[in-house]
Amino acid sequence: MKQLLFLVFAFVLPTLAVAQQPGVPTDTTAMRHITFESIEVIPTAASVKGMLLLNKDLQYELEGAVDNMYNFKYERAEKQFKSLRRRYPEHPLPYFLMGLSQWWKIVPTNIQTLKYDDVFFAYMDTTIQKAEKMYDRNEKDFEASFFLAAANGFTARLHSERSNWRKATVASKRSLEYMEKAKAGNGLSPEFLMGEALFNYYAVWIHENYPMLRPVLAFFPDGNKRLGLKQLRHVANSGFYTGTESKFFLMKIYANEEGNMEESLRIAQELALKYPDNAYFQRFYARVLFVQGYFTKAERVSQEILQKLEQRMPGYEAVSGRYASYILAYINQNKYRDFEKAKQYYKQSIMFAEMSNERDSGYFINSYLNLARIAHQEKDKAAAKRYYTVVLQASEKKSATYKEAKQYLKANRKG
Repeated sequence: MKQLLFLVFAFVLPTLAVAQQPGVPTDTTAMRHITFESIEVIPTAASVKGMLLLNKDLQYELEGAVDNMYNFKYERAEKQFKSLRRRYPEHPLPYFLMGLSQWWKIVPTNIQTLKYDDVFFAYMDTTIQKAEKMYDRNEKDFEASFFLAAANGFTARLHSERSNWRKATVASKRSLEYMEKAKAGNGLSPEFLMGEALFNYYAVWIHENYPMLRPVLAFFPDGNKRLGLKQLRHVANSGFYTGTESKFFLMKIYANEEGNMEESLRIAQELALKYPDNAYFQRFYARVLFVQGYFTKAERVSQEILQKLEQRMPGYEAVSGRYASYILAYINQNKYRDFEKAKQYYKQSIMFAEMSNERDSGYFINSYLNLARIAHQEKDKAAAKRYYTVVLQASEKKSATYKEAKQYLKANRKG
């Protein structure tokens, strides 16, 4: 049920993607009937005058800081964000960037760590306070509406992850209200378009994959999945603040929803090469390489992940270790036929899964499954039975792993 509720929040928070990075609020309705490749973004002077979000000099100045944040050089990035705060203490942008930096400290742990929650919420609250002052002075300040939509949307996202449904609902409602106000702005902006893009895509995707939520979805506008992907690609190619976030979502959508692993791999490789110390991008790249059968590259990337984890580099924690260890185990088992190394890596993957409290993950179950198979090949029946017992307990009853474990244990009751 928690997963379904989360999907509802993911749907009603189209500003979630926007909240990942600040952008320019605009009216994107006209984009429903035009070709994205031919768009030239020219916001009107009235709607952009004084906006920090469209300040090209500021974008040039912040480019290195934003890249440092995505490359998990948090201290360097935050030093520059704080410098921006000293110059613009009443603008929401620097507080939002500081909050975003906290978010990317949470992401590598699969949103599990609570260590940065208080600081994250504090920065988002300050972003909202600063934006509300701007909005109170001028309700047609589309930049203020944007930040109110983005910060509330991002706040709702983390509250939903923490099962704080009441707070998530309140923040979600505010986010949607201000997103609609921001869309009334003139001109076009690839930054703001990201929220609508995700809304368009997931409105249809949830309708297709979760029939029980259709009565809830009836209260929201219709989506357009193909259009959503086109919009995301446009933002990925054109957005300054939201370009990387669009690639992040496209990479996951192509891999997990669209089944287009080649396109996911292309984006994953681009992100991994540009941000070599981003643990999330690196492990996703390793996983897609592995699934696509590029074992040599997957092995290299996985080894690098474990080396960085050993060096205690920021973001390299148990989740990344679980991915990398499993990939190396599988390659040693099936490519090199080195069972000793394979067993070592499978046990390491299990250890990391236990450290991150993810005993129900496929990596945990399949690590035990392959340890059982290796034990069977080595004629170590006691070990095989021990491993298969864990598989049986951890697997869903209708799964192939459950059936294999049950069959083996049934056939080897004696001895």
